[in-house]
Amino acid sequence: MARTFTLEIVTPDRLVLSKTVESVTAVGVAGEFTALPLHVPFLTALTVGSFSYRVAGKPEYVFVSGGFADVTPTKVLILAEAAELPEEIDLDRARKARERAEARLVTERREAVDFARAKAALQRAMARMKLRQGAQLPGSAHIPAR
Repeated sequence: MARTFTLEIVTPDRLVLSKTVESVTAVGVAGEFTALPLHVPFLTALTVGSFSYRVAGKPEYVFVSGGFADVTPTKVLILAEAAELPEEIDLDRARKARERAEARLVTERREAVDFARAKAALQRAMARMKLRQGAQLPGSAHIPAR
């Protein structure tokens, strides 16, 4: 029985990752799932946030901003609007994006700002910061800040 399979993460701009992995755990619109080798095929939309994969028993993490997971018995293909590895996340930029989104949410009460867009921007900023700071999952290795 196969013990590994391929994980590919693709955005409109680039191939973010292509690795042989043992499992992939992500959050789809219907909830969290874990794909293993020889998994039954399915397609799901992904939520904004981080997901994990295992290589040699060690968890690794990636931030995704929406997209889809196409799971087959031999491959998981992530088609994401945006994806970043922890070392690619600029923590200062994420903090500033969070501050801008929070300010827009406050302004929304007084003006006709697009609440959904501001809320989504805040969610993306918070997920990036959480992944970059290495605090999103119990037992994960700390990812040092830049």
